[in-house]
This record gives sequence, structure tokens and C-alpha cells, in this order.
Amino acid sequence: MGNLKGKDLICTQDWAKEDLDKLFKLAFEMKQDRFGEKYLDLLYRKQFFMFFFNPSLRTRQSFEAAATELGAHAQFLEPGAMRLKTAKSAGETIEDAAQVMDRYAFGLGIRMLEAKISAYGEADEIIREYAKYTKMPVISMAHDKFHPCQGIADLMGWMEWLAPEGKQNTGTLAEEFNPEALAGKKLLLTWSQGALCRSWCSAQEAALIASRYGMDVTIAHPEGYELDPEVIASTKANCEENGREFVETNDAEEGYKGAHVVYSRNWMSPEAYQNGELLKAAEIEKAMKYSGWTCTSDRMDMTDNAIFTHPMPIDRGSEVVDAVASGPNSCIFDVAENRLHGQKAIMAATMAGFLD
Repeated sequence: MGNLKGKDLICTQDWAKEDLDKLFKLAFEMKQDRFGEKYLDLLYRKQFFMFFFNPSLRTRQSFEAAATELGAHAQFLEPGAMRLKTAKSAGETIEDAAQVMDRYAFGLGIRMLEAKISAYGEADEIIREYAKYTKMPVISMAHDKFHPCQGIADLMGWMEWLAPEGKQNTGTLAEEFNPEALAGKKLLLTWSQGALCRSWCSAQEAALIASRYGMDVTIAHPEGYELDPEVIASTKANCEENGREFVETNDAEEGYKGAHVVYSRNWMSPEAYQNGELLKAAEIEKAMKYSGWTCTSDRMDMTDNAIFTHPMPIDRGSEVVDAVASGPNSCIFDVAENRLHGQKAIMAATMAGFLD
């Protein structure tokens, strides 16, 4: 395993599998022993900067809680309160801002999505440029391409619910890293209509990390809602490496058959950005014209007793019906909780070198 202190986390695909394994083990240990003494001062009095171009519920709360429980301080930053260079105004370049912040903090999280960029891929380029000019680790708190923190929380929840010996769906979830629980299981990642015009980041991260951990992956969407071809190619390659199946379909129901995990989520079309602008209203109007892509109880009955997963917020009634989202096979709140524990492990590993 490599030295993780100072290592950026912009996409889980960037990390070696053995490093991810170590991270998951630590996250589960931290969940079991949330306030264990060995973790309380790992980042004592150190600063973690959280750079929010977009608002959040789970991300800010979970990172602030994680930092506090490790003895650190999470500082909330907004670009509007900083004099940064833009296409229309003078100010600090990324190189200058990054190197200044590097003198103050021990970690930097960046969240940049949707209308805060002018074209797909721009946020990924910006985050990687910040990482270029800092020694401290840069962590994506969700950007246009990837959401590594969500992917880690997703897999933790799926491992817990798909654990053997009848532990799933009983209220007694698995408490240890158990990748065998995922091997050979089928993930259905399906587009659904919704009124939020979402980036591709959570869906693409889920496809990448699930395929690395030996899951079959089916991606279902209407024509015109394809994801990033490079991410699809990487997902296919991951599946091939593990001897698993990758399927992409435009059929709204076929993918449910035999699924073990159903991930029903809206995402924007590849035409969402035009002339440097996100056409949010047009994207929402287009998506809501589709019918027949909602995750329903009847469709869940077609699965192999699948769990329902979603990174939230959920557009209930459009992406999924309440009977599924709040039903006995829904793991959404366990996944949301795992954001805290997964991020504590990320911060401990990359900011304190705790795993090395």
C-alpha cells in the first residue's frame, strides 16, 4: 500500500484497490468505535478548508462532524466571499489561492456542480489544478464528473445490507468490511425523471466503484441521456477485469430483473450546457416529459429482493415512489450516515497518514 498522507481524492478510480480496501476497513472501524480515543486527536487543532461553490445538506454537516470528531476545525468558505479571478473579473488565480491556503490548512475540500460551471469537465479541471499547487490533500466534495465520498458511503451501505447470514433487512447490519458481499451482485443504475437537473457525478462514481468491487453493472436510460463515454469505458474495463457483466439499455424495466441493488436517479442530458451556460429550466422540462422511468414497487418486485439506494436529495414521486424510498428495503439513511464515517477515514488517511 502506498503512503496516503497528502494524497488527493478526486475519483476513487484514481486510487489503487488495496488503498481503497484499507480505507473501507478504517471507515468501518470508525463506525463501530465512533468516539474511540485513538481517533479523537488525530487532527488536533488542524484546519480543513471546505470550499463550497454549491450548497449542500449532507456534505457540509458530515464533513464538519467528521473534522470535529478527529479534533480538527472545518472552515466553511464561499467563492463569493473571496476575491477570485473569473472570466469576467480580476482577482486571485487558482495557483495563488491554492498556495496561500496550503500555508494555512492541512486539507482542502471542493464542491463544484451544475450552474457553477460553463461546460462539463470544467470543475474536474479546476479541482485538479488546485491539487497541482498544494501539498495538502484535495478532496472532491462532489463535482461535475465524480463524487468519491458518496461512492465510498454507497459501498459501505451495500456491504452492510448484502452481508450474508440474513443480516440484511433485519435492522442488524454488517459491521465490518466485507467486499465478498458485493461480488457477483447486480447493480441497476437507472435514470429517472426528476426536477433537479443533476450532475453525473454520483451516478458515474457508483458505476466505477461498484465495477471495481466485482458487481455486475446495468445502466438504463432513455436515448439522449448517455453518461460520459470515458467513464463508461472505464466501468466496462473494470467489469472485464473482474469477469463481470456490463449492460447498457434503453429499456426502463429490463434491468430490474435479478438486480440486488437499485439506484434510481435523475441526471442531466449531454446537451445540458450550451454556449457556456447550463440550460436548467429546459433540462427539467425535458426530463419531466418522460413517463415510465419511475422506480415503483412493481418494478422492485422484479428484482432479487433488491435494496433501494439513493445519495439524496430524492425527488419523491418522480425518481421513486414513497413506498420504495421509505420501504423496508431502503438503505438511503444508512448510506447518508456512512458519509460521516467514510469521510473521517478519508481525512485520517490523507491528512494524518493514519493508515501508513
